[in-house]
Amino acid sequence: MKISRAIEFAATPDVVFTMVIDEEFQRRKCIATGSVGHEVELESMDPPTMVAARIMPTTSFPSFVASMVGPTVRVEEVYVWSGAASDGSRDANLSVTVGTLPVAMAGLVSLRPGGAGTTLTFDCDITARIPLIGDKVEQAAAPAILGAIRYEHETGQAWLGEHTGQA
Repeated sequence: MKISRAIEFAATPDVVFTMVIDEEFQRRKCIATGSVGHEVELESMDPPTMVAARIMPTTSFPSFVASMVGPTVRVEEVYVWSGAASDGSRDANLSVTVGTLPVAMAGLVSLRPGGAGTTLTFDCDITARIPLIGDKVEQAAAPAILGAIRYEHETGQAWLGEHTGQA
């Protein structure tokens, strides 16, 4: 299942990139999504690699999914960013795993000048390799992913307001 969403920030691509690799920003994003625990780490700057893992309650999951994973599940996001182009543009390969389930998301995150200052675009595919119910699991995951992108935008707006005076 394809997920495509763009969010805008009133800041330059360099400032938005600084934000997305900031561990405090990532912690806030984890908390905003309702995690009951999280770990974030900027693992490398060559290439820039951000890992955010959160423990998510499964209470809002459809019962057929929650019964497969229990009361919580570890969701891990890994962003591997490219170097900056002359205009500050960057791309990241994003991979998301959901515990030990055969459910994942992978795709491209693009950071480009545009819109209010910078546009962050997510173009990803959710895959659930579960016989008979894989499509249902993918459809059930989509609202949570779109919600996480919304929280990324809201958290980013607040972070920019605190760090740059822009929101």
